[in-house]
Amino acid sequence: MRFVPFVAILPALVLGVLGISLPASAITNGSADGNAHPEVGALIGQKAHPDGSWSYCTGTLISPTVFLTAAHCGHKGQKTARVTFVNEYKPGSQLFTGRYIPDPRYKKKSDLHDMAVVVFSAAVPDIKPAQLPAAGMLDQLRTNKKLKATPFTPVGYGALSVTRKGDYRYNDTRNQASISFKAVSRRWLELTPDRAKGDGSTCFGDSGGPNFLGGRDSHLLIATTISGQDDACRRANLDYRLDTPIVRHFLGKFVTLP
Repeated sequence: MRFVPFVAILPALVLGVLGISLPASAITNGSADGNAHPEVGALIGQKAHPDGSWSYCTGTLISPTVFLTAAHCGHKGQKTARVTFVNEYKPGSQLFTGRYIPDPRYKKKSDLHDMAVVVFSAAVPDIKPAQLPAAGMLDQLRTNKKLKATPFTPVGYGALSVTRKGDYRYNDTRNQASISFKAVSRRWLELTPDRAKGDGSTCFGDSGGPNFLGGRDSHLLIATTISGQDDACRRANLDYRLDTPIVRHFLGKFVTLP
């Protein structure tokens, strides 16, 4: 089973400008999020991509000064990152610049420890941070046999669709979808679209973005988007659990955990 990383796919020229390596997510078959999840933001490049879009990854405000995303969204030696929380980014939209800090245990050859935070010098105003899970929450739900019936809500700024030619359509807009449970392991949450339920999925550009536990109004951040099973963004997603000791060790350096 092959999983591909979900950072935005860009031509080599733009990747060089941004200093981003070429791994590869967006909300497909979803709907505009509007102001339902104002705590979800996009990482914004220094220059527009060839298609005119600007975002390259997604993340979530988890404290007034801390934004969580994926480490594979950054590049070696990166010190800062620019984040927007508007639901549709346009040049001139408000940006917040903070220190970019990846988990030092992360290695490009592995998906483990694929976390990074952007730490702002001042609180982001007027946005309530997402709620983080208690330790072992997914294990408890599995023990109680509740996971199969539990909905999940991914949110992101990634590609909205993929053409038959393999072109990805981006518009720098925050979108959401519903997606169904498939499996859970010690470190990973695997989610898959159930087309009979009208589920959507994540795609390139959604990397680092949230998967909320519950329906479309949930703000309980249980896992972050890392990879997908196919380049067409139609199959299972691999998401990094945030309720495990290995993750809480990193996040606990920046935020107070439940």
